[in-house]
Amino acid sequence: MEKKFSSKVITVNKNSSVFEALQKMQLNLIKRVVITEGTKPLGIITERDINRFLKEDKTARAINEIPVKHVMEKNIVLITDDLENDFYQCASKMENLKIGSVILINKNGDLSGIVSRTDLVKAYANLFGGKYLVKEFMSIKIVTCRKSDSLKLVMNLIDQNKISRLVVVDKNGIVVGLISTNLLLSNSDFFTRSISNSRDYLVPSSDDVTVSDLLDENLVTINESDDLAKAASLMIKYKISGIPVLDSKEKLVGLISKTDIVKAFSLVATHEQLKLKYKEMY
Repeated sequence: MEKKFSSKVITVNKNSSVFEALQKMQLNLIKRVVITEGTKPLGIITERDINRFLKEDKTARAINEIPVKHVMEKNIVLITDDLENDFYQCASKMENLKIGSVILINKNGDLSGIVSRTDLVKAYANLFGGKYLVKEFMSIKIVTCRKSDSLKLVMNLIDQNKISRLVVVDKNGIVVGLISTNLLLSNSDFFTRSISNSRDYLVPSSDDVTVSDLLDENLVTINESDDLAKAASLMIKYKISGIPVLDSKEKLVGLISKTDIVKAFSLVATHEQLKLKYKEMY
């Protein structure tokens, strides 16, 4: 399990700063790092945890002055790396607890791996073609923005709606792109500037930067009637976490994300057992 399926574990020790954790997220294109003491996992910290903490923290500390142990989630979900059907267990725990990863430990309690949404999406793409359609799991709650919008407005929309991404549309409602907190973090120039007391690490130093400055020209979309496994494959191929969903008339009707695919993964075994049960009855 730990060698074949889990992601490489990126860690920091409990006394590291939030700045160091964010640097590792940016450099490794990940959303979370594990907090350790020696070989033992103590907690986990995500970009969303950091953003929420900074909104609630009343001090004036800069992010290089805040230790991760003050921000990390301590109630981490662990499973041992020798369990059978551990991918199903991971998917079920992620869906039920609304978390983005499960930490693997060996029989001695030492950190041995981490299973993320990306790992499950990769497995889903390879194992479950033909099981579900995109429209069965996509979200129909869509928050949009325009290419001319400022990144500060984008951040406000993301925070207000408690989401990770916005669909970018033109004046006619045609999809032209997708912008996410991942994209903002990977393009942030905060970490190349001298550290100040500013905590706006996702917001560029210039107020003139707009959505159009970050958009990738290679737009990835999918049809609502496509196989969910196709959406999973596209996410892995293009290293993205969400895809705008279109209908047969190219109209925006939804958004499919890695979270949605994890939900589908968690239901596959149950659905197959029910099918077998009723097949035997009838």
